[in-house]
Amino acid sequence: MDKPGIVVAGASGRMGQMLIQLIGDSDQARLVGAVDRPDSPWIGQDVGTAMGGAAMGIVVTDDPIEVIAGAQAVIDFTSPAATVALAELTAQARAVHVIGTTGLSEGDLKHIAAAARHAPIIRAGNMSLGVNLLVGLTRKVAAALGEDWDIDVVEAHHRHKVDAPSGTALMLGEAAAEGRGKSLDDLRTPAREGITGAREEGSIGFAAIRGGDVVGEHDVIFAADGERVVLRHLATDRAIFARGALRAALWGQDKGPGEYDMSDVLGLG
Repeated sequence: MDKPGIVVAGASGRMGQMLIQLIGDSDQARLVGAVDRPDSPWIGQDVGTAMGGAAMGIVVTDDPIEVIAGAQAVIDFTSPAATVALAELTAQARAVHVIGTTGLSEGDLKHIAAAARHAPIIRAGNMSLGVNLLVGLTRKVAAALGEDWDIDVVEAHHRHKVDAPSGTALMLGEAAAEGRGKSLDDLRTPAREGITGAREEGSIGFAAIRGGDVVGEHDVIFAADGERVVLRHLATDRAIFARGALRAALWGQDKGPGEYDMSDVLGLG
């Protein structure tokens, strides 16, 4: 019972199921709750049998209040509205909130920042080690190259992904902007379609591809006259995100309130 108890939000999703299996097999954490949307057919079922395996003694619920009250961490790959609601509950419980949800608005981020005054929140658009190394490299390359080098972030994901650009692409764009000493809001250019005119110097562009079962591919392209530098990360297994999220939940156990990201977890800051 000295292992931290973890609640998985979005239990029936692909990431939720992967996390449940990972935590169930872990010798460092224990599963204490599984939360899903109210219309999920999993509600009221044992999460293990819902996944097609042996019972795990955890019943899936659409009411997170009770399970979060007894947990030390919540891992959350859900939707922006659900994440904001969960942030309030984890703040009240003083539990670690690991957020892998993407598509969060500025208003959502303000709510999350308010919750982080009471408990540690670890949020990342991507929780893999490789991607976070790529973020650091992007920042350094952008700082080394002048504004005559154009920057585009190109990302590809499976056909079911609903937001674009991906959270990871935005992380990379933010890193490139930071490397140039500016904010992404200052440098981001809209998606290109039709007669767009010449590119504005120093701008950062994005392109999104959706198709098939692509787990995640991200390229950061630095282009100048006569040469290009391309930084790339390819994800072939979603387990990398689940392992990163569990690592973050364990890392956060002795941390005070505040907002953290995977560079903090991995000691890359």
